[in-house]
Parts: sequence; C-alpha cells; structure tokens
Amino acid sequence: MSGLLRMETDRHFRGISRETGVSGQNLQHFRSASPWSGEAVCRQVQDELKATPELVRGGVLLVDESAEEKASAKSAGAGRQYNGRMGKVEMSPVGGLLSYVKLQVAQGFWSGIDGRLFLPEAWFAAGQEALRKRLGIPRDLGFKTQVELAGEMIEAAITPGIPFEVVGFDTLYGRSGWLRAEVRNAGALYMAEVPVDTELYLEKPLLGIPERLSKRGRPPVKVQVLHGEAVRVDSLRAPAHWHPLRIRATERGELCDAFAACRVWTVQDGEVMEDWLVMRKEADGKHSYALCNAAAETPLAQLAEWKCQRYFIERSNQEAKSELGWDELQAHKYRAWEHHLALTILASWFVAQTKFEWARDYPRDPALLQRLEPDQLPALSVANVRLLLRAVMPLQRLNVKQATDLVIKHLLNRTRSRKSRLKKQRLAKQSNSQQSLAQM
Repeated sequence: MSGLLRMETDRHFRGISRETGVSGQNLQHFRSASPWSGEAVCRQVQDELKATPELVRGGVLLVDESAEEKASAKSAGAGRQYNGRMGKVEMSPVGGLLSYVKLQVAQGFWSGIDGRLFLPEAWFAAGQEALRKRLGIPRDLGFKTQVELAGEMIEAAITPGIPFEVVGFDTLYGRSGWLRAEVRNAGALYMAEVPVDTELYLEKPLLGIPERLSKRGRPPVKVQVLHGEAVRVDSLRAPAHWHPLRIRATERGELCDAFAACRVWTVQDGEVMEDWLVMRKEADGKHSYALCNAAAETPLAQLAEWKCQRYFIERSNQEAKSELGWDELQAHKYRAWEHHLALTILASWFVAQTKFEWARDYPRDPALLQRLEPDQLPALSVANVRLLLRAVMPLQRLNVKQATDLVIKHLLNRTRSRKSRLKKQRLAKQSNSQQSLAQM
C-alpha cells in the first residue's frame, strides 16, 4: 500500500519492489498466492466507517463497475466486454465496486468499501475447469450476473449495519426490477437511473389473470396488467413542471440544474410498486431519469441531491486509477485481483480519513478567504495527500552501486525469462514432431 500511495507510475510487482526495496518474489507471493483475506480488509474498512461518529447519518452507497484492458484472455474474469473507460468492447476484466459518500462533512468524504470480480458465463463452460483451477478461482463459485453481484454487495452492507440513507446505481443496475425490489424488501431506499425507453404507469395499473377467451390452448396463468396504459419515461419531460435547483458547490463553480418529479408505478414479477420518477435537465440539454422509492412527501430538493451523487463514485474510481494504481495490476490470478482491490480500497480509505482529519484539525483560514474573495477555499485532494506522504516517507534514492545492482538483477531476470521461453518453444516443437510422426 505504501508503494501505491507514494509512487507515480509502475505500481506493479517489479516497480514497487524496485522502489521500496522489498523482494519482488516476496511481493508477488504476497499479492498473488498468500492466503490473507481481501474480504477481511474490506470488512475492517467498513467497521471503521461505522465507528466514525460523523458518518453515522446522511451517507450514500453507490454501485458502479470498472473495466480494465487486458491483452490476455487467460487473466481471471477477462472477456470481450464493454469497457466504459475505452468506450468500446475490448478484452477486459470487469469489477463491480461499492463506494460510500457523505458530503455533509468538511471537504466531503468518499471511499471504496467493497468490490466483486465479474466472471462471464463462458468461464463456467465445459472445458474451462483446468483454467479456473490454475487461476485460483474458487471451486464453489458459480456464474452470477453483474446485477446479482451488486445485490450481494448491497446486502453485505445492509446486514452489518453500515449507515446510509440511499443506495444509487446507474442504468446497468437501475433497469433491473429485481434489484430494485431486493433493496426495497431490505427496507432501504434506492435512486436507480433508468434508460429513456423504460415504461411505467401514471396511474396504478390493475393486475390479474386474464379470462380465458376460447377453449383452445392452455388457460392463462400468468399475472398481467388488465387495465392501465404504460408510457415511456422520456415522454414525461415535456409536460413536467421543471424547477431550477442549486445542488452544491463544485471545483468549477456551482452545480445548478433543472429538476422535475412525479409519482409513478412500475410492475415487477406480478407486483405493483409505487416510486418517484426524478428527471434532471442539465445545462447542455441532456436529460436523465431515475426511480426512487422514497416517501411521497419527500421534497424535490432532497430527491435532486440524491440523484446527483453518482458523480462521486465515478470520481472515486478515477482517483483509484490515476492516483492509487488500480489500473496498474499486472497479474492473472483471481486472488491477485481480490488482494489488489483490497489494497486499493485501503489506500482510498486512508486518503479519505486523512482529508477528513485535516479539515477537522486545520480549519480553513477566514482571512485567506476574505483576501482571495472566492465563495470557499478548495479541499485537500488525493494528489495533495500523496505529496505530503512522499515528504514524510520519501522513496529511496539509489547510489551508484545500488543502481548497478538493480540493472544487473534486471538483466539476469530477462536472461532467465528468455531461457525459459526458449525451453518451452523447444518442448512444443518436439511434441509437435512426435505427433506428426505418430500420424504418419
């Protein structure tokens, strides 16, 4: 974790080994093979969250996914999947991430607290057993969709009592009536982004089993909508009553958009659920829509504030990649991914705590605010925390002998690697020759 926080680039096994002086072999074993529990690290972070008095009310849980480009299909979870960072389908492993956000404390507070690696269904096909075993994928692990993994993370947060007001997710998860029902049945609130073609009802629909109209065929047994007209969510923006609202201050000024909301009904598995439809119109004319199961008396300002929280999981994910080395993992095994996730979450939590304690112990100078005349002074950034950490825990500076030894070690490792590859090629050629002779 020290390497992830202090180093600028090359935060992989060899790079961290070179900068911190830890044996590369030991480091690789620690990350890829050591039996320590990444899940236990995440639980410790969650326990510390629950033990922080300032975080017991007003927080938000946010679900998102994070994909990383991988050249090899032999890395755990890799498959041709949509990579949001690259904007196209690529060979990528995709992880589901859960973050905690609370803005009602000085400088704001956000950190990752949990995650799951998504394994595409092809990984459980016949003939993949040997690859799963080689990569250390648990034998009892079965295929689960990204939505089901999100449900697991939310349940794992609710069960031990992690404090939050609402859980938010984007359209990948929000379109799932099953996931919304799971959150509702757990007694929690959701703010679920939905696609523009989502259908719902402005009046409560009547459900039932249709009458049998003829003696042919089997009688109807499935509950259906007997009375009620479904409409698309995007058809409701024109007649809506829009209200301009200031949500919060941002680095670039203020977040001020127009919002509208109305009560609607959706149907899931033969049941009718009443929700808020919350609509947002951004300054560039973009519209977005979300369903929320908050009480009917919830003010529009509160709904709008919840709807605008998703920015912070995207920011958290971006900071993890650019500042904490989340996208610099160079390993193939399942356990390596879990361990890297745990260390990244731990680093994220350390930064969030440092920013929080800094704001508490070093209040912003009112004289400076008055002299510079902004509306507020900026918060400490992740890059600021890392700079301070490098000042008190500087990376080692090599003398000529140490640098020479590292170069020699690197050259020897490359030589051994080449020798190993040549041996594999020679054995493969011998095997192919033997097979050819046997077929003659």
